[in-house]
Amino acid sequence: MKNPILWLHGDALGPSNPALLSHPGQPAVFVFDRELLRGNSPTTADPQGAAEPVSLKRIGFLYECLLELPVTLRQGDVASEVLRFAQAHGADGIVTSSSVDPRVGSICRTLEQSLPVVQLEPTPFVELEEGLNLGRFSRYWRQAEREVWADWAPQA
Repeated sequence: MKNPILWLHGDALGPSNPALLSHPGQPAVFVFDRELLRGNSPTTADPQGAAEPVSLKRIGFLYECLLELPVTLRQGDVASEVLRFAQAHGADGIVTSSSVDPRVGSICRTLEQSLPVVQLEPTPFVELEEGLNLGRFSRYWRQAEREVWADWAPQA
């Protein structure tokens, strides 16, 4: 790929995003996923299967993270918007970060029908031995918090 665009998603928002690091200066896009925001996505379902919309706090958090990045913001169907962005920039491929979220994998497969997609591995925030619970951030954080603070000790 000589002229890729970068697709940023909610699993790797920050200056250490591997797509941003590996292709500085390339156009980047983040799409607020309309279906996910409304709670119409399996990734927002609770164990009983009832979907819930993404909270305003989470939307605000995502937006604040995005304000610090060189990224164009869009909303709608993610695959469609990423492909429109790629076409507008004459891109020959898409670079993104890999994710354990099955929705990201599904979107990548859709994108690959039109353009090559390269998924780069982000540096893990924390290594967890137990299975991940990605249904809600608070559940994930309860798992991750122990590891994040395990090696931290105030300096005397």
